[in-house]
Amino acid sequence: MRYVSTRGRAKALKFEDVLLAGLARDGGLYVPESWPAFTKADIKAMRGLSYPELAARVMQPFVGRSLKAGELVQMCADTYAGFDHAAVAPLRQVGRNQWVMELFHGPTLAFKDFALQLLGRLFDHVLTKRGEHVCIVGATSGDTGSAAIEACRGRKCVDIVILHPKGRVSEVQRRQMTTVKEANVLNIAIEGSFDDCQDLVKAMFNDQAFRDSMNLSAVNSINWARIMAQIAYYFAAGVALGAPERSFTFAVPTGNFGNVFAGYAAKKMGLPIDHLVVGSNSNDILTRFLTSGAMTMGEVVPTLSPSMDIQVSSNFERLLFLALGRDGSAVEKLMNDFRASGEYRLPAKSLKAIQALFEGRRFDDAATKAAIKGIHKLTGEVLDPHSVIGLAAGLECHDYKRSTLVALATAHPAKFPDAIEAAIGLRPALPERLKDLHSRKERFETAPNDLAAVQDMIRARVAS
Repeated sequence: MRYVSTRGRAKALKFEDVLLAGLARDGGLYVPESWPAFTKADIKAMRGLSYPELAARVMQPFVGRSLKAGELVQMCADTYAGFDHAAVAPLRQVGRNQWVMELFHGPTLAFKDFALQLLGRLFDHVLTKRGEHVCIVGATSGDTGSAAIEACRGRKCVDIVILHPKGRVSEVQRRQMTTVKEANVLNIAIEGSFDDCQDLVKAMFNDQAFRDSMNLSAVNSINWARIMAQIAYYFAAGVALGAPERSFTFAVPTGNFGNVFAGYAAKKMGLPIDHLVVGSNSNDILTRFLTSGAMTMGEVVPTLSPSMDIQVSSNFERLLFLALGRDGSAVEKLMNDFRASGEYRLPAKSLKAIQALFEGRRFDDAATKAAIKGIHKLTGEVLDPHSVIGLAAGLECHDYKRSTLVALATAHPAKFPDAIEAAIGLRPALPERLKDLHSRKERFETAPNDLAAVQDMIRARVAS
């Protein structure tokens, strides 16, 4: 398996090089040169597999010869052994042919654990084999940072630097990052939005001298390995609920578009998905695009669902590349226009193909609170402000006679206790292992939204 850049100018790479590179040197994102395909018989053969076995089966074609089949199976077994639920990604029925898949039973209580706990092990394996050391730099809107730090803390081959928008993540999200003691972890609170953090990370990767001197690597969903690991739980849900004989609608709370793009990838690989529903908060750039056909950047508005407070969804570039017939130069022109003017439009044929599969719904804070209350009253489920947007969007769009709805619950409600308490009067408790989180000492730096200042801070703290 080889990977190509969405901008078309970087050389094709094998899996382990893509793993370490993160962002392509032409500024693009890596995608597989071709999609592996599972037949109906292949999907049926996944029935009865444990989650780690199924995940390894789904991911092996992407890894190619970089890992032996047995190595990947063992790595997946080690990764998911640390999850709190025996099923790893349990399904709960909430209505007629309607389900919630709980993706928050990992170490940091968010869906990011599915990919990042594996990513830490992949980095260890490849770097040890090569005798190399990397500096991982990532931006987080809340959950990626804690999951990445948990996966990389204390690892000898890795330093990890996470940028988060100061004052724009929940207290639990922040403390999960800033109370980690290991010396290879650096947290930086940026005076700006998540989009500013994300832009700083991309700028560091595009600064070739800094990138090479620090041996940078990425854990954001710009790293293909993140998407690869997330594809597995779409197959797990499908197989558990009757695939390949049944078709599916997946509803996903969406900010950076990585999670729902993994669903698109699962469809390309043969899982019978006929509809992907994008749930947005007030930062509804994707929902507006799916409705109007215009991708128009706006100001980032702080909301009850901070992990979705994003106006530039990086992973959408992967879908653009595929919708435009893998024309890297066309993608690069669109992205340059977007940065210059804050807007772009797709050719009618490409837009129509996207709209045939994707549908968007928007929920502002008032609608989010109402959804938390309404779904709790109807089903007994307590869903965090992100997950509830996904389910509410799915319920609005779902035809239960045509397909099975699976809404992805992406974070534990205890990560957002204030929003839950305001909506239903209940304050969800953290798991026992995190009971002392609010008394742990925090450790982080603060920096302006300035590339040179952030680079100087990293140089001073991280060994190259």
